[in-house]
Amino acid sequence: MYFNIDPVPHLKRTIMKQLFLFISLLAFGQWAYPQNIVKQTPQGFDNFRPEIPQGKIDTIYYASETVGATRKALIYTPPGFSAEKKYPVLYLLHGIGSDEKEWLKNGQPQVILDNLYADNKIESMIVVLPNGRAMKNDRAVGNIFDSARVQAFTTFEFDLINDLIPFIEEHYPVLSTPEYRAIAGLSMGGGQSLNIGLGNLGTFAWIGSFSAAPNTKEPKLLVPDPDKAKKKLKLLWISCGDMDNLITFSQRTHEYLNAKDVPHIFYIEPGGHDFKVWKNDFYHFSQLLFKPVDPAIFSQYNLAGKPTESNVRAARYPQILPDGRAIFRIKAPEAQKIQLDLVKKYDMVKDNDGMWEVTTDSLGEGFHYYSLLIDGVAVADPASETFYGMGRMASGIEVPFEGDDYYQVKNVPHGEIRIKRYYSGVTNSWRRFYIYTPPGYDMNPGEKYPVLYLLHGGGEDERGWATQGKTDLILDNLIAEKKATPMLVVMLDGNVVLPGFGEDFLRLSEAELKQCVIPFVENNYRAKTDANNRALAGLSMGGIQTLYAGVRNTEVFSYLGVFSSGWIMPIQSSIANAEYEYIKNNSDLINNNLKELWIAMGGKEDIAYNNCQVMLSKFDEMKIKYTYSEYPGGHTWPVWRNNLYNFSQVLFK
Repeated sequence: MYFNIDPVPHLKRTIMKQLFLFISLLAFGQWAYPQNIVKQTPQGFDNFRPEIPQGKIDTIYYASETVGATRKALIYTPPGFSAEKKYPVLYLLHGIGSDEKEWLKNGQPQVILDNLYADNKIESMIVVLPNGRAMKNDRAVGNIFDSARVQAFTTFEFDLINDLIPFIEEHYPVLSTPEYRAIAGLSMGGGQSLNIGLGNLGTFAWIGSFSAAPNTKEPKLLVPDPDKAKKKLKLLWISCGDMDNLITFSQRTHEYLNAKDVPHIFYIEPGGHDFKVWKNDFYHFSQLLFKPVDPAIFSQYNLAGKPTESNVRAARYPQILPDGRAIFRIKAPEAQKIQLDLVKKYDMVKDNDGMWEVTTDSLGEGFHYYSLLIDGVAVADPASETFYGMGRMASGIEVPFEGDDYYQVKNVPHGEIRIKRYYSGVTNSWRRFYIYTPPGYDMNPGEKYPVLYLLHGGGEDERGWATQGKTDLILDNLIAEKKATPMLVVMLDGNVVLPGFGEDFLRLSEAELKQCVIPFVENNYRAKTDANNRALAGLSMGGIQTLYAGVRNTEVFSYLGVFSSGWIMPIQSSIANAEYEYIKNNSDLINNNLKELWIAMGGKEDIAYNNCQVMLSKFDEMKIKYTYSEYPGGHTWPVWRNNLYNFSQVLFK
């Protein structure tokens, strides 16, 4: 008999922190309205055109009770400004290294706006450029990262809400409801725009962030009530250059908003942390303000790919595009032919500088091995981290997807993965395993823990579950959510000295586990030592090792997990027949001793699918109790991560 369970975790992503300077702007819309998207600024967009009407830049002074001083700001009024007309207002913020004149000196927003007015592309608006450093000496002098100067950027929220906005609304003909008020900024100002705008949804309905800095609050603090944000916002714009080292702050906010289904534009563009990017952002952002915007256009702004998390430090490629395709590049001017081997082979194209490039089809979720075939030789991509798989060191690409939150780094207590060497009396050699110890292991010396022994697949070793499998992150998050019992996880090297995959190999693997690994773990770690507190699981080859060592040792293990596996027919038919005979004769013992026999497959595309179905039919004949789960993805790590996520939740309860 078997039971179907839902293996798909309904979780999303979250993220991290830092500090620096960057820009934020605002835009949103809720009405269907046709829009023509120009994704790159046209030539001359920021050139002064003397023949067109010009707006005006003035300096204003206002009394700030927040700071206890008279403060200065710049204000732009549009061409044809009239005191008889009321205008919406955009508050445009600078970065940490400057003041209210930064945009004027480097971005020329008045020229960009004048040109857009002349081309009939934007709504008339007033733009206020304040000093976001709310302190008496607000000049960008001395140590700009001094704690008091950094704190002044936080204080600015009160100065803006309580002093500057009331001053503007008293002295200028402006519309004073949230749908006519916007805030945006670059770098530090980008973080301020998110912090202030999203923290004051009753004040701002249009929010824009360009290259947000580390002052940006964590997403769950920015948007604690996603439903409220959906109702209040007209437009939320987040953008960053693809070469900007601070892109992670924009990325984490985008991922959280995505997970909470909050509509927004996430615009990744070519460039770094500079005004080339910010002027491009301002040009596009300003055209969306204070008029109907169709949320259907939001995805059209996602131009550039982003480097994958599996890249080596500072490597721009491989990149993942918004539609799941990936771009690979390598410079090899002397090579005659290069292919990307990602199960499917792609021919790469060489340019005049010796750079080879290819864009793949849309890739499936999660982790995938790949190689570069350079003139017929398979090599690892120097831009990728390497992983032991396929019997050698290979490259790997991590493809993000909606729902991968369960193995992301979160702000929760974290355990450790430790590497331990031991001498094996079975193989007469030094061997090693990786072991995960849960959060608090070293702080609670009197506590003992149950143990999951975890086996990898063929062509891999003990590093597989630790690195490709993300075991520590999966367990950290589950334990933090109280969905899994704190446990030790021992990631074994399932490769023993005998070649092949016959019964001698399986017998030796079983002996290594029972005679060497388990005693060593229980003598050196605070492990519980009864069957009810031991589990054994493995994927593919490790699944067969689990079947062989587990079913005949139910007095040792009360939980067995078999992922993407089943006796390989007809190669292992004699082993399988002997196992089935044992199971048939001991079915009551197995059913009574095992608290869980958990079997999972990667759908029909899994290469072990047919072998598994044959095995399950045999189990049904013998009335062996088990739980069966499927998660689409074939014979791959995305499937096995999901298997571990679900299997861990049934253990030791």
